[in-house]
Amino acid sequence: MPQQVMRLTAVFAVVGIALILARYFLIPETFGELGHYRAIALDSAASHQKRYAGRQECALCHSDVEALRSASNHQTVSCEVCHGPAARHVAGPMEVRPVINRERGNCLLCHAYNPSRPSGFPQVDPLAHNAPAECIVCHSPHAPEPPEMPEDCSACHGQIARQKNLSHHAGLPCSTCHDAPDEHRISPRSVQPSVPEDRSFCGTCHGQPELEASGIPQVSLASHGERYLCWQCHYPHFPEIGR
Repeated sequence: MPQQVMRLTAVFAVVGIALILARYFLIPETFGELGHYRAIALDSAASHQKRYAGRQECALCHSDVEALRSASNHQTVSCEVCHGPAARHVAGPMEVRPVINRERGNCLLCHAYNPSRPSGFPQVDPLAHNAPAECIVCHSPHAPEPPEMPEDCSACHGQIARQKNLSHHAGLPCSTCHDAPDEHRISPRSVQPSVPEDRSFCGTCHGQPELEASGIPQVSLASHGERYLCWQCHYPHFPEIGR
């Protein structure tokens, strides 16, 4: 038998023996009884003091607030996200009060501008948006929709606004290319704004030779890019950058 095969056989034998020993000496006895974890861990978890009550408990006493919250953009946000663990408050409502944080920074934990957040998520520039007023001056925490619909799209689309402000499209209002109904400003994800569907839309500005003297770049729609849509090569909010 070749020496290499003998060595390989010895390695497999050692690994096999190690696995058998681990199975009997290292793996907890209750592992696998109720799935791929230690069954005894349930007893350990149950021994921990209960801290959170759940939104259902809050709704039993605060039905008016629950009605507001469940119909607003905060409907998926649990009460205890803002008010802290409430199990002790539920057990003794008059003895233990929930946290009521009115500080501006509490809301900014979720709504301060952050480019990693999904497009359409309401975000503000903390320094420019009504600083240093508390958010609850204008927004009800349980129904946070703004008292007046924002006219500036950058309230939600901060990253796009910053890119557009550095491009040749900086002077164009968003409504030049997008039709955003009022419902979109109230519930951004349920009603989407319109977007251009074909290259002729870009041609209304960039396919008019008579506009070249005004400094607007012109192309021949018949030959430039041929069958491709303009935004397959140019980023609309910063068209100087090719895709």
